[in-house]
Amino acid sequence: MKEKLWNSNYTKVWAANFMIFFSFMLVTPLLPLYLSETYQADKDTIGIVLSGYTLTALLARPIAGYLVDSYPRRVVLLTSYFLFFAFFAGYLIAGTMTLFAVIRTLHGAPMGAVTVANSTSAIDVLHPSRRAEGIGYYGLSNNLATSIAPTVGLLIYDTISNYTLIFLLAFLAGGIGCAINATVKFPAKEIVPNKAPLSLDRFFLLKGWSQGVVMVCVGMSYGVLSNYLAIYGKEVLHMTAGTGAWFAILSGGLILSRLIGARSLRKGRVVENVNHGILISVFGYLLFALLQHPVGYYGAALIIGLGNGHIWPGMQTMFINLAPHNQRGTANSTQLTCWDIGMGLGVVLGGIAIHHTGYASAFWLALLVNALGVLFYFAYAKAHFLKNRLR
Repeated sequence: MKEKLWNSNYTKVWAANFMIFFSFMLVTPLLPLYLSETYQADKDTIGIVLSGYTLTALLARPIAGYLVDSYPRRVVLLTSYFLFFAFFAGYLIAGTMTLFAVIRTLHGAPMGAVTVANSTSAIDVLHPSRRAEGIGYYGLSNNLATSIAPTVGLLIYDTISNYTLIFLLAFLAGGIGCAINATVKFPAKEIVPNKAPLSLDRFFLLKGWSQGVVMVCVGMSYGVLSNYLAIYGKEVLHMTAGTGAWFAILSGGLILSRLIGARSLRKGRVVENVNHGILISVFGYLLFALLQHPVGYYGAALIIGLGNGHIWPGMQTMFINLAPHNQRGTANSTQLTCWDIGMGLGVVLGGIAIHHTGYASAFWLALLVNALGVLFYFAYAKAHFLKNRLR
């Protein structure tokens, strides 16, 4: 008999992950407006205040991977989730921009930790025969939350312009997710302390470095588009309300491709999933760079969504299959860290390109980086995985 995929524990972890990203995406798109309207912050100040969150999340991920692998999973998960949800209360009580900046920056650490702990917990409660498929469906919780939460937040803002209500809703969503995870029953297993001296491989999966390079390229190209498409749409395409539709179409592509890709993952076709994803995705970036028109703008969102929806679960399965069972947390944190590095580089280098040579050069840069990632994958990373995978 086929083992059950949607067992009660997996369903709970899935729902808890939805709550993480729902609460996160509920406030994130509105924070620039909040800082501008509440504290009269200028664009440079807003950028500095909000960048701290990304930095602490990036620093926390490798440490979280080590903790998840070295200590009881349940303790690490519930501690990081509680801190993630509790920090939303700080948004409600911050009375100055300095205090808000400190709270927002510190909030990045539990966000980075809980995403690693929760995704690793999802793998733990899945039967090995359904693991690759389950990883694919797990990402649907991110995609659904990312498509729903900004709409809810913007609706509250447009209707009553009440930031307190938005922060309170994020706090409650985080609390519900934490309560759900408190009921998860983890498989009984002994945590054997790793007495080997601390080394880089305890925080970063060295065997997965080539997959990490691909994820940096994927993250960088996406970072350029996602961070500058709103202002590009307004200044170049003269569209004032296209960003929400762009992300909605992207989410639709992500959801559709994850549903389709789950079938091939169920049959163990991990490499084929990534093959298809990176080839589809590069055509999306080509369309965006080549056609400065709403057709290119929205068409690229769908194609990139379809591509990334195949890439993410396939690459995550690759990282997991390259790691011993006692390094699942490290494998997950490595993928997320590489994505964060790529996103950060995309924001910085994309901004420099736009400032000096315009939007077109930035989007061609995104295409070039993505294409280099595709070439490196087929030239080396794919064969590296097939040679070194453990299962």
